[in-house]
Amino acid sequence: MYSMTGYGKGVAEKDGRKITIEIKTVNHRFSDFTFKLPRNFQFVDGVLRSLLSEKIKRGHADVYLTYEDSRVVSTIALNQQLAENYKQIAAEMEALGYTNDITAESLLRIPDMVKTTALEDDEELMKELVVEATSIALDNLLKMRKAEGERLVEDIKLKLNDIAVAVEEIAERAPIVATEYRTKLTERVKEALEATDIDEGRIALEVAIFIDRANVDEEITRLRGHLAHYRDILNEGGMVGKKLDFLTQEANRETNTIGSKCNDMYITKRVLFLKNQIEMIREQIQNIE
Repeated sequence: MYSMTGYGKGVAEKDGRKITIEIKTVNHRFSDFTFKLPRNFQFVDGVLRSLLSEKIKRGHADVYLTYEDSRVVSTIALNQQLAENYKQIAAEMEALGYTNDITAESLLRIPDMVKTTALEDDEELMKELVVEATSIALDNLLKMRKAEGERLVEDIKLKLNDIAVAVEEIAERAPIVATEYRTKLTERVKEALEATDIDEGRIALEVAIFIDRANVDEEITRLRGHLAHYRDILNEGGMVGKKLDFLTQEANRETNTIGSKCNDMYITKRVLFLKNQIEMIREQIQNIE
């Protein structure tokens, strides 16, 4: 299982050329890539996109390419025809009585006398280096994402254990609430009626209505099922972020229902604890691929 947050770097060198690829990833609902490439490297966009798509199924990635070339990147040659033209003109002016003071230094000051030709880069070699550097960067990225993912899973499992304990505490407390409600209701009726006989049937009816309205057995059962499903998904591994996100929404819904049904301070405190733990899990799940 992988986190969507990570960083990886790869370097490839050959024949005086050096390419560095850096990949930074953060969480995102889908897979999304942004490439920061030198202008003359736009031709590798498709290659990079293909490589990343194979390894990153979910998350946003920023990819940076740096190119260093330590070769002699151009050749310099004399424009012989231009030099001959100037030499011919100087000879003609000398024949007219002018001093011929033309020198190599003066010729070199003339624009276009020296031609500079840039060496063409080998695109196939560049692609090879990009693939090599990107593969290394992806390996390093995935190692980091896996390590982070494992830490997230372990922390989520600890929180699930805490949630399971709180759920059982609510399950243990819920039946007691009805008994306490009956006792309090009886005492209030006695105080109100004083010496008048109490209608036990009416009290039993009120208690039954309360029990029906405050019954959380179904919600507790579903929460137990969600916890078991959580653990199954975490042990299953792979791309489970969306599954866990949906399950977290369901667990939060059941917890809210328990909170709305139970008019009991102890259960309310447990519900608040559950909501806090579920929210922390939700935040962590946002980083799981």
